[in-house]
Amino acid sequence: MSTEKVGTITLLSNDGMSVSVDRTVAERSMLIKNMLEDLGEGAITSDIPIPNVNESVLKKVIEWCEHHKNDPPTAPDDDSDSRKKTTDIEEWDQKFMQVDQEMLFEIILASNYLDIKPLLDVGCKTVANMIKGKSPEEIRKTFNITNDFTPEEEEQIRRENEWAEDR
Repeated sequence: MSTEKVGTITLLSNDGMSVSVDRTVAERSMLIKNMLEDLGEGAITSDIPIPNVNESVLKKVIEWCEHHKNDPPTAPDDDSDSRKKTTDIEEWDQKFMQVDQEMLFEIILASNYLDIKPLLDVGCKTVANMIKGKSPEEIRKTFNITNDFTPEEEEQIRRENEWAEDR
């Protein structure tokens, strides 16, 4: 029988801001969940530092965790092909990810650091959908990437990767 621990914990962002969050919401992060389990009940009395995430990103991640707090937990080894092969994103998550690119990439980095696999999936699928069906030039424009290949290098890469072209 699982004893659900309730209460509020305080996370400390890397820019020194305290963010209070319901413990069950914070435990969507496997990093925080494991940290709390390792430290025991004493951990709740002090702020938990989140050194790689600033306040605005942390609040955004918590908003996602709040919305998904009742989702069934994903098994640690749940690398099901159906999850990997689709870029379908539920409507709420699509709206949630309608942020500027910098915030999108910060959310992806934070979800990876905090070990929130479902949020990491949503972030990566969002980027995949931004790329889908675009030419290399369009992708460079979308992500503001400078093409540093010479025309000769580009042609060599095309020849080496002909097998991957859509026919």
